[in-house]
Amino acid sequence: MYKSILIPLDNSDYSNSAADLGLRMAKGFGSTLTLSHVYAARLHDDRFRQMESGLPPKYQEENELQRQRDIHDDLITKGLKVISDSFLDAFDKKCAEAGIPCKRSIQEGKNYLEIVKDVQNNGYELVMMGALGLGVAGTSAIGSVCERVMRRINKDMMIVRDGRLDGRYIVAIDGSLNSFAGLLSAIAISRITGAQVEAIAAFDPHYHYVAFKSIAAVLSEEAGKIFKFKEQEKLHEEIVDKGLAKIYQDHLDRAVEMAAGEGITIKTTLLTGKPYDQILNYVEKERPALLVMGRVGVHAAPGLDIGSNTENCVRSASCNVLIVSGKATPPAAKEETRKSIPWTAEAEELLNRIPPMARGMVRNMVEEFAVKRGYAEVTADYIRKAREMMH
Repeated sequence: MYKSILIPLDNSDYSNSAADLGLRMAKGFGSTLTLSHVYAARLHDDRFRQMESGLPPKYQEENELQRQRDIHDDLITKGLKVISDSFLDAFDKKCAEAGIPCKRSIQEGKNYLEIVKDVQNNGYELVMMGALGLGVAGTSAIGSVCERVMRRINKDMMIVRDGRLDGRYIVAIDGSLNSFAGLLSAIAISRITGAQVEAIAAFDPHYHYVAFKSIAAVLSEEAGKIFKFKEQEKLHEEIVDKGLAKIYQDHLDRAVEMAAGEGITIKTTLLTGKPYDQILNYVEKERPALLVMGRVGVHAAPGLDIGSNTENCVRSASCNVLIVSGKATPPAAKEETRKSIPWTAEAEELLNRIPPMARGMVRNMVEEFAVKRGYAEVTADYIRKAREMMH
């Protein structure tokens, strides 16, 4: 895993921490490190030309003006190149001392654009960047270069806030293939550091109550009857919320089985509430060295650059965050291996009254109850009994 790692450097404390962590990971994985720096000579050239009108009269003659431009361009280009080399020299030496293969990459241009091009052209498996750069201000949450790179690459990316890799790793599991790949990445890194790995899952049952209160505020009495509002509200209270807990606990169970296949035992924690808020609260309480999240969640639309939960956690988490873009398929859920049993037409009609978003969940739960009790088929009467048993 992670046989090629890119670390963009700007000599900030954050990027220096990223480089230190990168050295440790490269040694553990047998990786090749690429250290990069982007400088903007053309930007300085443009600014010099914008200020030319303010030069003293003796410099305004065209030949003299061109001479000054040439001198400025030469000094800036050479100077920035020397600075770039200096940024890389210190870590280049550390790589040599540690016996880690190391490459250097220096580009001229717009920083985030050149980093993205480098990633796209060279296929690095992991990018490690400081969360903030030299321009950090007191209220900064994430640097603009780091965020722009994060949004534009489809590779694993570690956003570094400190130099820690020892301790605990928390992996947020939401059922997406990205999140299960994140678990494998956390396990792989933990083999280098000896860290403990924990999987957490957060679901939000309260959203349904908020949504129903909002609907109730605008529905007329007649519209409420057509929508069967009271029945729908009861359904959510009795089945959907319990079903959500069951689904997310199942994600954790599958994570445990996946980890066991890798030879380790992991702790799991199920959280209730707004996912990113619960994850951040848990991170604040537990103080892990690393939070691992999938780039996008299980319900992501095609082409989405980053999921909202991951984005919010990257901005606010106090620890290092690993965003995983790869995919891994977990062991099959128990419901997927269970043979479905037939439903009567009346039972199917009752099921179809349930909102589409909850229909599959309810079908699985009712069938599970039926199989455990030896029913050969699902009838309307059995659905009513199942609702009573789940109450």
